[in-house]
Amino acid sequence: MLARDFLRKNFEEMPRLLRGRTYDAALLARWGDLDSERRRLLTEVESRRAERNTVSAEVGKKKKKGEDASAEQERSRQLGDEIAGAEKRLAAIEDDFAAIERTLPNVPHESVPEGEDETGNVVVRTWGEPTKFSFEPKAHWDIGPALGILDFERAAKITGARFTVLLGGASLLNRALIQFMLDVHTREHGYTEVLPPFVVNSASLFGTGQLPKFEQDLFRLKDTDWFLAPTAEVPVTNLLRDEIVSEEKLTISLCAYTPCFRAEAGAAGKDTRGLIRQHQFDKVELVKFARPEDSHAELEKLTSNAEAILEKLELPYRRVLLCRGDMGFASAKTFDLEVWLPGQNTYREISSCSNFEAFQARRAAIRYKKDAGGGKSRNEFLHTLNGSGLAIGRTLVAILENYQREDGTVGVPKALQPYCGGLTEIRAKSVLG
Repeated sequence: MLARDFLRKNFEEMPRLLRGRTYDAALLARWGDLDSERRRLLTEVESRRAERNTVSAEVGKKKKKGEDASAEQERSRQLGDEIAGAEKRLAAIEDDFAAIERTLPNVPHESVPEGEDETGNVVVRTWGEPTKFSFEPKAHWDIGPALGILDFERAAKITGARFTVLLGGASLLNRALIQFMLDVHTREHGYTEVLPPFVVNSASLFGTGQLPKFEQDLFRLKDTDWFLAPTAEVPVTNLLRDEIVSEEKLTISLCAYTPCFRAEAGAAGKDTRGLIRQHQFDKVELVKFARPEDSHAELEKLTSNAEAILEKLELPYRRVLLCRGDMGFASAKTFDLEVWLPGQNTYREISSCSNFEAFQARRAAIRYKKDAGGGKSRNEFLHTLNGSGLAIGRTLVAILENYQREDGTVGVPKALQPYCGGLTEIRAKSVLG
């Protein structure tokens, strides 16, 4: 969430600060009305308390003199009722404040470009040349079934649409990619591996910003407060929910493999073929907790760490800076990494790396003890960051399409061969008939 003091101080500027972002302008205006009412009520309460103190003192004087103080006592009672009524309304305003604040997106960092949608995004750099072939390249949804390693029909029979069975070489590559990414991030990039629960509660989802706004995209376990994790971002970020960490521990860098589950309620008709947009998929996630003054430098590191995986796998990609209108609800700045998919003749997102600044930390009450000098300290919200390092299914897609051969086989990237028992290529093999 945005800080209430920030909203109050910058209220007139909020439409400009949130330009290009999706929010309810009427609710923001309502917040301003509530804030005006709150200030008026606080003034009234203060005035009535002062008057009640004066009246109470007068009651004491009259009683001491044996005089009738009934009028003053009645006035004191009236003032008490008025104060109680105002305090009840102030409590209601606090609830209304919180409800509105939950709906407001993060304010973009000053370096984020203008734009209403993906057409406003900016390509920052590219790595590698789009793969060229002497034959017409195929898409992974043709390559996989031909090799007998992707089975969409049986997955649909078992569960439904947007699920896939991986067999043989695809299953091996999937497992190898998880191990390879975790090894690179822990051994070369300094992350500590975490294996969190794959089921999370509503407080965790609120902390990272999925609830209440994106509840329709979640799978909830019936009659419980538990949800299947949509991304490892949720359980890993919430490791520090309601905690205060010492400043010397920052920056904390964690990575985690988890299966991820998304209803994709808002994606009807999009990417219905293949592995691009599934209800269940694997991901290795990178999460950082940083000091505010370090967080944007840490975003660069995190993004570079994700890029290193693509480079080791020799997959052409580009880095894209998202514009204001295309960023996620909680993000202050996001880089997308888009990998080249020759079978689809386009770049597709394979990682999204974001700095949320204090937005998630405020929702999840994640703070650090900052040195204030003179032997003193104060508690402040730290900054949270995360990014895919990478999405496993989409990386598998990129390998199948970039390493395909005219004879129908698929090469195994050199970096993965040690994780595949020395396997250098995937050939067609019928397992289930």
